Amino acid sequence: MVVVSATTFNKEIAIRRRISSIFNKREDDFPSLREYNDYLEEVEDMTTNLIEGIDAPAIEAKIAKYQEENAEQIMINRARKAEELAAAMAASKGQPVQTDTDGATSQSSQAGIGAGAPGHYAPTVPGGQPRPTGMAPQPIPVGVGPEGYAADDEEMMKLRAERGGKAGGWSIELSKRRAIEEAFGSIWI
Repeated sequence: MVVVSATTFNKEIAIRRRISSIFNKREDDFPSLREYNDYLEEVEDMTTNLIEGIDAPAIEAKIAKYQEENAEQIMINRARKAEELAAAMAASKGQPVQTDTDGATSQSSQAGIGAGAPGHYAPTVPGGQPRPTGMAPQPIPVGVGPEGYAADDEEMMKLRAERGGKAGGWSIELSKRRAIEEAFGSIWI
């Protein structure tokens, strides 16, 4: 039995929230799905290494450099997420979504901060950061369609099923032995 302390869990949650607020790009920010998945993998590697304490100073330096170089993009993505959250909250309450269509500088009702040029939005939550909601985006397998992997033929599907069973501790010998034991266990002499 694995015992996980509350402080370890809280540390992981805090690190994941901090990383997801900095590395907050979305799939549509990338030209291809593969680049997006590589980005998510790199972020998850950094997160895991920070949680485990592996090479933390170098990772912190990398995070600080990324945050400095991409500060504008980070704020735009935070504002976009906050706007989506506000729209979802308004929709759940049955209120119409308020939009600024005249192009003028508007005041955020929650933060009291004016927005800048079009496309540059002020955060809508006090303190400058939107509340994190849900999990970070997960990688999407490349080449997967409704009928499975594109390169799957019958032999490959059998091989995958066999490997998956072995990974779970199952083998054909186990099922044969169990069938024999059940058959002979029911014979009364």
